[in-house]
Amino acid sequence: MLETIRGARRTICFLSYVYWSGDIAHDVAHALADRARAGVDVCVLLDAIGSLKMPGDVLAEMEGAGVRIERFRPASPLRPLQANHRNHRKILVVDGEVGMTGGVGIAQEWTGDAQDPEHWRDTHVRVRGPVVRGLHGAFAESWLEATGQLLCGDDHLPDLAPLEGGGPMQLVRSRATVGDTNAEALLFLAIASARRSIDLTSAYFAPNAALTSALCAARGRGVRVRVLVPGEHADKDLVRRAGQDTYEALLDCGVEVHEYGPTMLHAKTLTVDGAWATVGSINFDNRSFSRNDEATLCVQSREVAGLLTAQFERDLAVSDRIDPQAWEERGVLQRARETATRVVRREL
Repeated sequence: MLETIRGARRTICFLSYVYWSGDIAHDVAHALADRARAGVDVCVLLDAIGSLKMPGDVLAEMEGAGVRIERFRPASPLRPLQANHRNHRKILVVDGEVGMTGGVGIAQEWTGDAQDPEHWRDTHVRVRGPVVRGLHGAFAESWLEATGQLLCGDDHLPDLAPLEGGGPMQLVRSRATVGDTNAEALLFLAIASARRSIDLTSAYFAPNAALTSALCAARGRGVRVRVLVPGEHADKDLVRRAGQDTYEALLDCGVEVHEYGPTMLHAKTLTVDGAWATVGSINFDNRSFSRNDEATLCVQSREVAGLLTAQFERDLAVSDRIDPQAWEERGVLQRARETATRVVRREL
């Protein structure tokens, strides 16, 4: 990400939900400020809640260099419900030509490679070609809401020729609303279309009844279904318990459930039939489906799906598979903790 920012010559559009503290917070701010001082038009959009931990000197450095910084949906007594609808997208677009998206935020947790519990496991991708316009569109949509300004012109939207390899790509975005969103519809349709395999990695896994049924229906068609979620290092225990409340139904229909061991698993990926894949900010929970603005990159490519599957296999090697019989014998207190999450499931 720092390399991509430092290579900017005309424009930078950067959107993040999390912007916390630590050395990396200063490194990213310094890189953005340096490009702004060099004459690059730098637009930074931060979720007003997710960036609350951002140090004041980091903000001051960027503002002093001419970076245009905006907060997305700050809390307001005039719009109390708005506070529950956040911008969870993670987007970087440089010169309208290079884009990045995935699950990575700006904090020390994302500065390693899952080598210990202090450094999380995540997936982020960099792309070129026409799909970058989709990433820019997702950023521009959020920027317009926050500022009332349109980001257009050749510096933001240059001509982009198709590239060899990589396969067809599309950026799917969704906005906070009531009811179904593009995020939920995308995952539901991907699961429903599977014929051979589904490999799902979700940092926050608390599926509703319809998606739980969709996974079981896929298994009923003979599809191998594997679900990978955080284990004991999960950073949100309540969400973990809500997800565990669905394990029994999933295990009963033959879905494999694995809990990642080394550290917090923050990736959000799905591969179907080894031919289609998605990487982005969407979790398998109601907050992603109806509470947050989200974005995910979809790719029809056996090569890309193969890369994600290889990573999935490496993750499984350091994960614990939930044994159906052992899970059936879990204690009353564990069951009670799971059941209690149903009261707040729609807000998770």
